[in-house]
Amino acid sequence: MSSAAAPHETAVTDDAVAHTLAAHGCRRDRLVQILREVQVQSHWLPRHVLARVAAGVGLTPAIVEGVASFYRFLHLQPVGRLHLLFSDNVTDRHAGSHELAAELCRRLGVRVGEVAADGSVSVGFTSCTGLPDQGPALLVNHHQVLTRMDFDRVAQLADLVRAQVPATQWPAEWQRVDDNVQRADVLLGSAPQQGAALRATLARGNLATLEQIVASGLRGRGGAGFATGDKWTRAREAPLPEGGARFVVCNADEGEPGTFKDRVLLARRAHTLVEGMTVAARLLGARQGLVYLRGEYRFMLEALHAVLARRRAAGLLGARILGVTGFDFDIDIHLGAGAYVCGEESALLESLEGKRGVPRIRPPYPTVAGYLGQPTVVNNVETFCAAALIAERGSTWWRGIGTTRSSGTKIHSVSGDVERPGVYEFPFGVTVGEILTAAGASRTQAVQVGGPSGVTLAPHEFGQRLGFEDLPTAGAFTVFDDRRDMFEVARGYSRFFAHESCGFCTPCRVGTELIVRRMDKLAAGYGSGIDEAELRELEALLHGATHCGLGATAANPLRDTLARFPAAYRQRLTQPRFVPAFDLDAELESARRATGRDDAGAHLERIG
Repeated sequence: MSSAAAPHETAVTDDAVAHTLAAHGCRRDRLVQILREVQVQSHWLPRHVLARVAAGVGLTPAIVEGVASFYRFLHLQPVGRLHLLFSDNVTDRHAGSHELAAELCRRLGVRVGEVAADGSVSVGFTSCTGLPDQGPALLVNHHQVLTRMDFDRVAQLADLVRAQVPATQWPAEWQRVDDNVQRADVLLGSAPQQGAALRATLARGNLATLEQIVASGLRGRGGAGFATGDKWTRAREAPLPEGGARFVVCNADEGEPGTFKDRVLLARRAHTLVEGMTVAARLLGARQGLVYLRGEYRFMLEALHAVLARRRAAGLLGARILGVTGFDFDIDIHLGAGAYVCGEESALLESLEGKRGVPRIRPPYPTVAGYLGQPTVVNNVETFCAAALIAERGSTWWRGIGTTRSSGTKIHSVSGDVERPGVYEFPFGVTVGEILTAAGASRTQAVQVGGPSGVTLAPHEFGQRLGFEDLPTAGAFTVFDDRRDMFEVARGYSRFFAHESCGFCTPCRVGTELIVRRMDKLAAGYGSGIDEAELRELEALLHGATHCGLGATAANPLRDTLARFPAAYRQRLTQPRFVPAFDLDAELESARRATGRDDAGAHLERIG
């Protein structure tokens, strides 16, 4: 029997929880998926529901609650049955997302972050939804997305919500997601792979194909740039524990604000992605693959499952691929639950295992002890797509594109103050200025390359070339014209990093929060030279003392804007000496009441 539902809770029956558990084999490593699916029915996760799940997977309720508390899209407190989240990426803010959220709340009679009295709706913000090229964007129940929101659409949306019209019946145009391919090259310009790379691999042989991947010079497209062939070789040669297996994992958790090129590849080249993963499986001897799809891309899940089904039917996935005995490989899709840090490969593996997404201490590296402690290759969507083309056409062809040290092409997610936002695929070696011209940028004062964890450039640096030997990038390319306040840009990113810290290490957990407080102090008009010095010390601390690479890059926007746009800070350092960010005299009021004093000597501002 289910207990009575609380005012904001939709009752979940024991049978419903049992059905979800059974669908996942009551496996502990499926915990995040189980919690996501149970929450679809209950809208949030009350403790008695967590207890049922815990009993089903053989864990304590405390462990299950600890996992649930880690992910933004898993709720331990009530949210509305209709939970509306505006994207809080900088481009959405510049396009008016905060004003739109305020207007929606006004029309619905709720406050941001609160639930309507009848539990029907709640409105809030989330980090970048992966749609900065068509924002302001809105996430609906962590499932559907709305694009190009404006005041007219918000007014209509409020009417639909009040009339209790299901989200599935809202205007289809609101839910249109465009690929916005502005420039295609070999990855976006080639037809989706339908077995050509697999046939070439079988004809050439496993070792010879691996040699082609190594010789191509392909490096990971997720930002770190590790040599793909070396990674695959290490996983292939890693010893297997008794009864063990190798795994192929695709990192489709492109949570870096401003990045959306993998979203387009998933929409247009899912076949090529799966083919690249299957090539890797053949070379490694892996039988199981996993795609970690970011939670914000839930709207793509059914289409991706359909691609997998079509490939199984065509003999390109599953048992006896292309009729070859022993060539067995299949793929499962794991849906993330809103955690930026899970873009880091070891944190992603922890999440795949149903745990909190805390980055691992390395070594051992995933190629030796990855998913479930087994040798695992982790690459992102773009890397697997490129590997599929290399397997088909060979390393010489790929080496003929790009530069000597950066072979092939790179897809850039261009958004911000440009006429033509979208994805641009260029051979490595293109300059920042050339991309700006292609996108129709003007009066540009700054470009953020690689997202906030990348680098922010000033105009005198727009001649730099995209490539591992000059300016590496994970693919984000956000443009700011001369209307933008670069201090506020950096301040917004400081809030993002503080919110997204996994909390494991003190330098990141505390340091990011201290940066936020110090920048808020400057914004409030209490800044002095001492505050600037403190910010510089915090930036140095994060770069040298954090547990993982994501923590180390959390202060990059602060570092780069301090160095390149000092005037944005100087105008806020208005105090000749240190001034606290709070009223010290007001803090003494309780002491004055306790002592019965209210004379001049009991007030700080009256001393001296």
